[in-house]
Amino acid sequence: MSSHETPSRDQVEAAASAIVDAFAATDGDRYFAAFAPDASFVFHSEPARLDDRAAYERLWAEWVAGGWRVVSCTSSDRHVQSFPGGAVFSHSVDTSVETPDGGESYLERETIVFRADGDGLVAVHEHLSPMPAAAGAA
Repeated sequence: MSSHETPSRDQVEAAASAIVDAFAATDGDRYFAAFAPDASFVFHSEPARLDDRAAYERLWAEWVAGGWRVVSCTSSDRHVQSFPGGAVFSHSVDTSVETPDGGESYLERETIVFRADGDGLVAVHEHLSPMPAAAGAA
């Protein structure tokens, strides 16, 4: 895909689904392959922004070494905004994880920004925030 091409909704949804599916499988190799090395990450559960993929990979490795794994991750309420050279994908995610302290579940909103590259779409930014209680109940 050229950097001037506007990705289709199907292309964006496929790229986002690949990320969600890899995350749901706790498949770090497949998950991180979908992100550019210079991708940044903002997670409400972390005290600081992660400025590149390597920083997130280190954090992920700590989680997994500590007994963390994803049990399920479901995407809903998807929205795609494409533009020449990329797209913004937002959705709701319902995630359950297993930790050494037991199971935890989260209802969150996520935005993933993609840019076109020679092989399709690569994620360059991910932002995760908690779902407001009123929105989660709707």
